[in-house]
Amino acid sequence: MRKSLSLLAAAAVLSTAGIAQAADYAIDPTHTFATFEIGHFGTTTNRARFDKKEGKVSFDKAAKTGSVDISIDIASVNSGTAMFDKHLASAEILNAEKFPKAQFVSSKFVFSGDKVSAVEGNLTIAGKTQPVTLKATQFNCYDSPMLKREVCGGDFEATIDRTAFGVNYGIDWGFPKNVRLVLQVEAVKQ
Repeated sequence: MRKSLSLLAAAAVLSTAGIAQAADYAIDPTHTFATFEIGHFGTTTNRARFDKKEGKVSFDKAAKTGSVDISIDIASVNSGTAMFDKHLASAEILNAEKFPKAQFVSSKFVFSGDKVSAVEGNLTIAGKTQPVTLKATQFNCYDSPMLKREVCGGDFEATIDRTAFGVNYGIDWGFPKNVRLVLQVEAVKQ
């Protein structure tokens, strides 16, 4: 009887050993950047980034699942030119006063082999939400020698139609609808 109980206990342990467990990660704001690019009269490209961001990731490598929730402070837009930053944050463009946060929320990771190749989710800008797929140009997890923890992240990009979010400034002058988003994200295992 004792032997069969031991065998049952061992079987229970072995059966749960293969169950994948999601780990929680916190966005590292010093290694996470949200930038955008938009054409300027077909001549050059305007670029800017958002300096304040926060978020969390839940990631299960074995089950190939995960979720992301990242918020970006719109008033922290930084093009390197104060007057342009003020205009970007104004009611004419991103309306930081009325819509202080942009947010990307996802519950679907797409894999190519063992690597994340895309993250599908919903992006909210200026109070409007649209589906967006962020394609990974690279992705990796590593053990940080400084933090003594696992860090996962990558470079992601997508092109969005800004008018779908009600950001229409300059359309009549020929500014393009399409905006390229480039996201560099690293998150530290908690």
